[in-house]
Amino acid sequence: MKRRSFFRKASTALLGGTLATSPLARARSQHTENPWRVCTTLDQEKVFFYADAIKEPVKVVHIADTHLFKDDERGIPYREFSGRMAKAYNETTHFKTGATTNPEEAFMQALAFAKGENADVITLVGDLFSFPSEAAIEWALSKLEDTGIPYIYIAGNHDWHYEGMEGSLESLRDTWIQKRLLPLYQGNNPLMAAYDIKGIRFLAIDNSTYQINEEQLSFLTEHIDSGMPLVLLVHIPLYAPGKPMVFGCGHPDWGAAADRNFALERRPKWPEGGHTSTTFQFHKQVFAAPNLLGIFAGHTHRSSIELIKGKPQIVSDDNASGGYLDVHFLPLSEKDSSLLTVNG
Repeated sequence: MKRRSFFRKASTALLGGTLATSPLARARSQHTENPWRVCTTLDQEKVFFYADAIKEPVKVVHIADTHLFKDDERGIPYREFSGRMAKAYNETTHFKTGATTNPEEAFMQALAFAKGENADVITLVGDLFSFPSEAAIEWALSKLEDTGIPYIYIAGNHDWHYEGMEGSLESLRDTWIQKRLLPLYQGNNPLMAAYDIKGIRFLAIDNSTYQINEEQLSFLTEHIDSGMPLVLLVHIPLYAPGKPMVFGCGHPDWGAAADRNFALERRPKWPEGGHTSTTFQFHKQVFAAPNLLGIFAGHTHRSSIELIKGKPQIVSDDNASGGYLDVHFLPLSEKDSSLLTVNG
């Protein structure tokens, strides 16, 4: 049996009926604390989640910000829009060893690690590409298929952006998802999709414009009410106190006055009014979700962990410089369970 049998789309039909009245749904509506015992530990690039809600091990290789820039003659008509980013990551320095590397080499090393470790899934959380080059997308798809490992993809702000091309961020995202990126979604909704892997539900939600729309907020709410153990995948990290503007989803100062890079990136300026109320509500619901194990993101090109209301957000080093995360979701053993029991 192929390993992809573990990897299936979560049907929205599952969100009705008895699941919506699960204990976790009631806990959420009553604003109670997470009834699960969860422990998260980090050791350099290794991340471990232990929880009594996890019934069997799940191994994840998490990749962000590869910035592939391959191109061919099909990209010639778009060179005026791709020129800066085509040169941005031609050669990089490995974040750990200091050796010279490049995005293609780093991506292949991450995929080789995933295959060697028999990973259950590869999570790709955006900026896999520096611009939506047909050559780069085809190359990445072939390499992912060669691994035989299921993968989850969401777009980053560079994946669909040809610098200087006219249009709103939302319209440009929609255009280049449909024209170029669509095969990476494997038939799923590009802006929001759910994937069940061995009892854990991974939610891939596109926030590559920094904002969340109403349909995405409803999608999150429905899956919180499902009672399933959840892992959220986003490109742009959610704001945490003291963090700079790159943690821009839900950042209270995000908006036109804080937009320093719109001219460099040749894109529309962020809105004068800042975030929508929907984006702020999304931020609140994520960190109030009783069944959320954690959030994984990229975008910053620098590893970090933020803990908000007991929920860890883990951001990966950029894959362009050799970074990726080796993530383990594991059942909580009896001996460790007793350590997390208040009256144990």
